[in-house]
Amino acid sequence: MNPILTATELASEAAGPRPPVLLDVRWQLSTAKAAGAAPFDGRAAYKAGHIPGAVYVDLDSELAGPPGAGGRHPLPDAAAFGAAMRRAGVSNGVPVVVYDGGQGWAAARAWWLLRWTGHADVRVLDGGLEAWDGPLTTEDSAPEPGDFTPVPGALPLLDADGAAALARSGLLLDARAAERYRGDVETIDRVGGHIPGAVSAPTTENVMAGAATFLPAEDLADRFKRLGAMDAPEVGVYCGSGVSGAHEVLALAVAGIPAALYAGSWSEWSFDPARPVATGPDPQ
Repeated sequence: MNPILTATELASEAAGPRPPVLLDVRWQLSTAKAAGAAPFDGRAAYKAGHIPGAVYVDLDSELAGPPGAGGRHPLPDAAAFGAAMRRAGVSNGVPVVVYDGGQGWAAARAWWLLRWTGHADVRVLDGGLEAWDGPLTTEDSAPEPGDFTPVPGALPLLDADGAAALARSGLLLDARAAERYRGDVETIDRVGGHIPGAVSAPTTENVMAGAATFLPAEDLADRFKRLGAMDAPEVGVYCGSGVSGAHEVLALAVAGIPAALYAGSWSEWSFDPARPVATGPDPQ
């Protein structure tokens, strides 16, 4: 199953006999805002207008656990995540479509969590709300509670030790911006640089120039082939906190390449000063 769909396909399915559950996961990294700027309010954006039937899901509180040694967006408690998904109307056997404001990172995080916990039919709206040209509503959606019960483990997951090992035995991709990979700049986490052996692969290069829609599957496959994904026995991805990394895992899935996610990512790795850090453009 293609893990993404177009706005036209979503409109058709929403009007059909088996409409998907819609999740609105608009989110922005608040620390990227200019000093003094108010943090992004996804719920306010939802209330200002969303796709009819969509339920708002908060990334920081429902798609992640409390920040700490496990990273800025550690995996949520499975029971709490299941309760949030049931509140949003998610059920086993009912398709789910996730969208965000257009960047795709937050939607990919929700996609990955649902797939990892066993939901078999989850897709991301390619291009997010910006690609949607249908009607919007300001009315809150109140769906019937769903019956989804998460069973973690359906997708591969890496911890810090697993990521370090994969960087040596396979291909570990760093989905952050190249300057953060090199350690030229680091305004979020404790130290700049990358996991030794990881290869720089900014997730921003998986989308069309000037847009948020993914490159065609064949172009993504070519990109990942050049990075070594076709020859590697296993592929893994990390980012800053497991959000943009999920977007790269989604891009790999569009290209037909399975990949593991290191959910703790650089925010967990760099939290421990005993873990090695590489800097510069070379993986080592």
